[in-house]
Amino acid sequence: MDLKQLSYFVHVAELGSFTKASEVLNIAQPALSRQVRQLEVELRHNLLNRNGRGVTTTDAGKLLLDHAHGILHQVNLTIEDLGRVRGALAGRVAVGLPPSVSRMLTVPLTREFRQCLPNATLSISEGLSISMQEWLLTGRLDIALLYNPSFPADLDAFPLTQEELYFVTNKQNNDEPTPIRLDEIAQLPLVIPNRPNALRMLIESQMASIGCKPRISLEIDGVSAILDLVADGAGHAILPKYAVSTTNNPDAYHMRPIVEPQLISRLNLVTASGRISTLTQNAMLDLIKKTISKVFGPDVANN
Repeated sequence: MDLKQLSYFVHVAELGSFTKASEVLNIAQPALSRQVRQLEVELRHNLLNRNGRGVTTTDAGKLLLDHAHGILHQVNLTIEDLGRVRGALAGRVAVGLPPSVSRMLTVPLTREFRQCLPNATLSISEGLSISMQEWLLTGRLDIALLYNPSFPADLDAFPLTQEELYFVTNKQNNDEPTPIRLDEIAQLPLVIPNRPNALRMLIESQMASIGCKPRISLEIDGVSAILDLVADGAGHAILPKYAVSTTNNPDAYHMRPIVEPQLISRLNLVTASGRISTLTQNAMLDLIKKTISKVFGPDVANN
C-alpha cells in the first residue's frame, strides 16, 4: 500500500471532493483521481461513491479511513523515533497563521524552531480563520492561530492573548487621539475586510449589540492594503495597535481607543481534538506560546 495514495484518499474522503482535495494537496485533479483509483484496484474495493455533488465513502472506504489515520500517525511517530536515535526530534509540523499575525510572528517563530528543533521540518501557511479550521480537520495543518472563531466540537482551543482594537485614521483628518465611541464609528466610512474575516465578524457583532451597523466604504483583505487606503483618505479602519506600529510609516496615522464598548480581539491556539499529537507537534505548541509571549508581551495567557 502506497502511503502517498493513502494520504490522498484521506484528503478526498474528508473533504468530500476531488476538486477540494486537489487544491489542498496542490496536485492536478486527474492525477489525484488516478492515484485513488489505483488504490481501489490494489485493495479490490470501491472506496468512494462518486456523484455530481462530490464523493462519499463506501463501507470499505469508511473502514480504510479509520485505519488510515492510525497508519499515517504511526509513520510520523516512526520518523520521530528515528530522529531521537540521533538525539533530536525529526518530525514535521504544519502551522497556520492569520495574515495579520504572520507578519510579526513568522521570523521569530522560525528562528526559535531552528534553534530548538533543528532536525524537524516546519511548514507555515497563511489563511483566513474559516479556511484554517477546515485545514485542521483535514490534516493539512497540525496547529493554527485563530482570532475569535466559534469553534466546532472537533477543535480544541487554548486562549493565548487578547488585543485592544483601535480606530485608525490618517493624520490629515487632524483627529485627536482621544477615545471614540463605537456608535460614533458607525457613522464614519470604514475600510474593512471581507466576510468571513474574524475581525469583520467581531466589528459587526459588537455594533449589532448596540443597535447599529458599520458604514462600509471599501471591503478589502490584507492589513497593508487597508492601511494604504486609510493613508490615501479612502476611509478609516479598526485594527490592533501592532498592525499600525509595524507598518512602514506608522507616523502617518492616528490611533484612537474605542469605548462603549471596548473592542477586544482574542487570539487562540487551535488543534484538531480527534487527532493525536506527535512529540514534534507538542514541542511546537510550547514554542508558539513562548514566541507569542516575547512578541506580544508578558500578559499572554499561556499557563
